[in-house]
Order: sequence, then C-alpha cells, then structure tokens
Amino acid sequence: MPERQRDVLSELLQAVAERSRKLLRLPFGGEQELSAEALAEALLSTRGEASGVALARALLQRWNAMGEEERRAWFHHLARELGPERDELESAVAAWVAEPSPAHAGRLHRAAEPRRQELFRRMNLAPGGTATLVRMRAALLAELAGAPELAPVDADFERLFASWFNRGFLVMKRIDWSSPADILEKIIRYEAVHEIHGWADLKGRLQPADRRCFAFFHPQIPEEPLVFVEVALTRGMPAKIAPLIAADRQPIAEEEADTAVFYSISNTQDGLRGVSFGNFLIKQVVEELLREVPGLRHFVTLSPVPGFAAWLERQRGEDGERRLPPELFAALAEPGWHERPEQRDAVQPLLERAAAIYLLEAKARNGKPADPVARFHLNNGAALERIDFCGDVSEKGLRQSHGVMVNYLYDPAAIERNHEAYAHSGDVTASAQVRRMLALEEPGSLSRGLQALLPPRGSKAGAKKGAAR
Repeated sequence: MPERQRDVLSELLQAVAERSRKLLRLPFGGEQELSAEALAEALLSTRGEASGVALARALLQRWNAMGEEERRAWFHHLARELGPERDELESAVAAWVAEPSPAHAGRLHRAAEPRRQELFRRMNLAPGGTATLVRMRAALLAELAGAPELAPVDADFERLFASWFNRGFLVMKRIDWSSPADILEKIIRYEAVHEIHGWADLKGRLQPADRRCFAFFHPQIPEEPLVFVEVALTRGMPAKIAPLIAADRQPIAEEEADTAVFYSISNTQDGLRGVSFGNFLIKQVVEELLREVPGLRHFVTLSPVPGFAAWLERQRGEDGERRLPPELFAALAEPGWHERPEQRDAVQPLLERAAAIYLLEAKARNGKPADPVARFHLNNGAALERIDFCGDVSEKGLRQSHGVMVNYLYDPAAIERNHEAYAHSGDVTASAQVRRMLALEEPGSLSRGLQALLPPRGSKAGAKKGAAR
C-alpha cells in the first residue's frame, strides 16, 4: 500500500475511534477508569463497528498503561475466563453426536473457539492494534516458562498470527543506504547474528555493489522489518566470517561474483515466534538476485551452529568419549587453542567429526535435528554442504560453537526434493565431504597426537590455565 494511502487510512480510523468514543460517552482518558476485563467484555458484547473501534482502542491504551503484575493478571484472566462458552460447547457436542451433519460440525467448530480469539480479532480493529498484539504476545512468552497454564492463550495468538502474517500479506523490500533512517537504525538494533558496530559498519554492509539486504514488511506494521537477510556476493564459497564483514575489505564488482552468500538472517519480533516467513524470504531473494545478477551460480549460507558447544559439553563421560575422546575436551578448554598452529591442526579433524555427529545425528525431542539453524535451512530445502573449522573465532563464535560454522547449499534444482525428504522422514541431505567425517571410527591416533601437545594433568602450567578459566 502506498505511504499516502496508509496515512489516509490511519487518519480515517483515528477519526472513527474519536467519534465512536463520543457515542459511547467515554471522555478522553476515561478508559483508564475501566478495568481491562470490563473493556474486554464490552468489546465482545458490542454489535456496532464504530463502538467496537472505540472500545478496542480503549483496551489497547489500557494494556499499554499496565505494569508487570497487571499484565500477568490479564493473561491469567484470558486463560481462565475467555475460553470457549461451556454451555454452548456442550450443546454443540450433543447435537453433533445425535446428528453428525455438516451444519452441526460447523456449529461445533464455532463453539469450540475460545472467546479470546474473537477478542484479539476485535482489538485488531483499532489503529496500531496489530503491533500492540504482537508486543502483547512477546510479553506472554516471557511468562510461559513459569506459568504453563497460559499455553492455550499462546496457542491462540500463534494460530491467529499464522493467518494474519501469511506470506500473501508480506511485502519484500530491499534495504540500502538510502532507506529511511529509522529503518536503518532498526537493522542495527535487530541484527542477531553478527553485531553491527554503528553506522559506518552498517554502511559497509549495505552500500557496496557486492552487498544486499532484503526484508519482509507487513502493511499493518509498515515501519517494522519482520525478518531480514544480509547477502554478500563473492567469488567462491567463503569459509570464514571475519573477512566477509571486515571494515577494510575490498568490494568486488557484482559481475565478478558467482556466489550469493546469506550470512545473517534475523527475526525481529519476539511476538511472532513460531510464525515462519524466513524461508519465503530466502526463496524470493534468490529469484530477485537471479534477475539482478545473472552470473550467479551458487546460493549458500555461512551459518552459525549455536547449539554445538552446549551439546558437546553434554557428551563428556564414558559413553560420549567412545567417539569423542577426552583429549578433545581438554584441548578446547585451553584458552587460545585456535591461535597455536600445532594444536589447532590437531584439534581440527576431531572437532569436525564432533560437528558432523551433532549436525547429522543429534536430535531434538521431536526427532528433528538438535541445532535450530540446521532445522531452519534443512526444512527450507537446503543441503549441509561443508563444515567450516575456525569459521568464526570471535568471542561469541568460540563460546557457542568452538568457532565452527556451516555452509548450507540452496540448489534451486534440488530445493523441493530436499524439503520433501526432510519433511516426510527427517532425512538430512549432506555432501559426501561431511558424511566422510563420520567414518573416523577409531580416532585414537589423532587423540594421542593431540594429547602430546597438552600439558600433563596436574602440571603447574595446567593448573595455572585452569585457574585462569
């Protein structure tokens, strides 16, 4: 929607809300005299559209003014009091059992819907309703761990948002150095993979001819990028992140590039957790890049492996060490191990093997790969192409993955086939190079070589390093 049309629509909604406030005899600020619960019941009971907009606006204002305890009470009210109408549901069930007709099935479906879903839909009528509801769910998610009884409320949010943020409603835009300053500021703030260190760093990621950034926007929240991807055009597939985002790197002309590298994908709204549109963004960006830069032949990621270090730590002990020897754990505990060439070379085959085990065999409770980034790209139809040893030796990269990064390959000819294999049977499509890393069934000689480089247990050097940790 053009910006001017959005402004006109917003002004119209504001005018309707103000006029309907007068019809309801709500003075300016009068909504603060009513509880959120009372406003919710009034909103669910009203039949007029104008009065509905006014009540929705009043309820949103009431929510924005709430403190932490009030919001917690509001969520519990939604869970306890705004579920399905019990009497109507029981009557609909009885009618369906007596006569399982399409009409009775429809009635049962309507009766089973919690009242809070209709409340959310009506709240969405007010100006700014969508954005406020997204923030409301973000606040709810923060409460879920300590209040599992709120899970049905979250399920209703997720169900509605999956519809409201359907791909058909999203608009892809390119973000460049000429984009509005408030959008650029949000790109800096929301970058979740590789921190952007100020405006000069951002300019280096957006302005050169070999850089791109694309984002999805929703017409109801036009000032907020929902998800964005940063792209580097390169010659060949990179194995390290530092040269890719270095301030002093030398850009290349886009016609020299043969590879598009998705090196950062950031979801920006906590309240939209579980609503997936990053996969659509990548596919649309591939199409856009093929039009812009016909010489591109390969589409890959340079991805973090955020769960690897924590998983590896859990493998300590006799069972895990049959495949991952204790020398590996000892070496990784040595500060600066990646800066000593002999130790780094000795660690490499063992750490690559551990990463291959993690990415190909470690599973979450639902049977999918344990690593969240792997789940995202594999579900999108990518293949696990290469494990990059010491791909990210920043403090964050060493902490979360001992420096390991991964290239996932998006082959347009194989995306659908890979997605189907993963979706139906959980198959991880991986290159022969990655699978060969699993074949090292007797890593004893490698671990003995590594052991020779480590200080003896109980030595003064080892004790000092241990104390430093």
